[in-house]
Amino acid sequence: MITPRPAPPRLRPVWSWRHPATRALVWQALAVCAVVAALFWLAFNTQANMVARGIRSGWDFLTEPAGFDIGELPIAFDSSAPYWRAFLVGLLNTLRVSVAAIVLCTVLGVLIGIGRFSPNLPVRAVCRGYVELFRNVPLLVQLLVWYLLLVEYLPDATEAWRWGDIAFLSKAGLSLPYPAQGVGGWHWSMPVPDGFAMEGGATVSPEFLAVLGGLSFYTAAFVAEVVRAGITSVPRGQVEAAQSIGLSPGQILRKVTGPQALRVIVPPLTNQYLNLTKNSSLAVAVGYPDLVSIANTSLNQTGRALECIAIVMAVYLCLSLATALVMGQLNRRAALRER
Repeated sequence: MITPRPAPPRLRPVWSWRHPATRALVWQALAVCAVVAALFWLAFNTQANMVARGIRSGWDFLTEPAGFDIGELPIAFDSSAPYWRAFLVGLLNTLRVSVAAIVLCTVLGVLIGIGRFSPNLPVRAVCRGYVELFRNVPLLVQLLVWYLLLVEYLPDATEAWRWGDIAFLSKAGLSLPYPAQGVGGWHWSMPVPDGFAMEGGATVSPEFLAVLGGLSFYTAAFVAEVVRAGITSVPRGQVEAAQSIGLSPGQILRKVTGPQALRVIVPPLTNQYLNLTKNSSLAVAVGYPDLVSIANTSLNQTGRALECIAIVMAVYLCLSLATALVMGQLNRRAALRER
């Protein structure tokens, strides 16, 4: 007896409502329309309430003179410059302290994380004590402590601590050599004490140093734990195999545990960099003129609260996305190297 073949299943048209892909596409489109409608309603309702209360709105204030000075200027700025340039100064100040803190916290965190595996008991105890101290004290408190130490307990500029004739540290800040262009070309401009000030070189303010120290030492404690967890994730057998062929601890770290731990370290390290960049907004507490400080001053003078807050949100969003993009590239390279 010949068993008849079952009829092939009837394929549903792609655009049929019974097709899963069609239903998924329709629901996604409806969700997007609902979000867009909610945003339009929120914008319209906010605008109507602002008009009813006589609150001015708009972005025209960005071209008006700012009318205030800024203490730290990475680019030229005076009180007659427009608001958009003031926001640019705040952005550059935020980038300056964030990038420097990322570099410093990475170096310090890696050293402390590796120190947690030291065969020397005092070194391990110091590294663990550092982590437990700095990660359990709020960052804002640490910023205030750093600022207090710098402006209260450092000597005056006339009695600055000096390292040769190269670096000077006092209540006025840290003065260092700076490359400058002169008549004969580029040369090093050296700091020279001149009464209560410094002539030549480049001076970073106590506010900058306080924010840099607070962000770096606080985040380094978390980076150290990330590094420790990454090294711990490497199987013990690989370390023992490396020891059996006579590799030194430094060689084991560079050739065995380090490359393998990197793929575990990079993703959580990205989160720490993002947190550091966003935590830089606390710099306003010690008077550092970052983006948030400039936005607060502009808000108080113009009353454009919605616009100033939107600028701050957009800038921090872009900085976070850029950081995630760079670290994502590093993560992919580490994964390829692991293969």
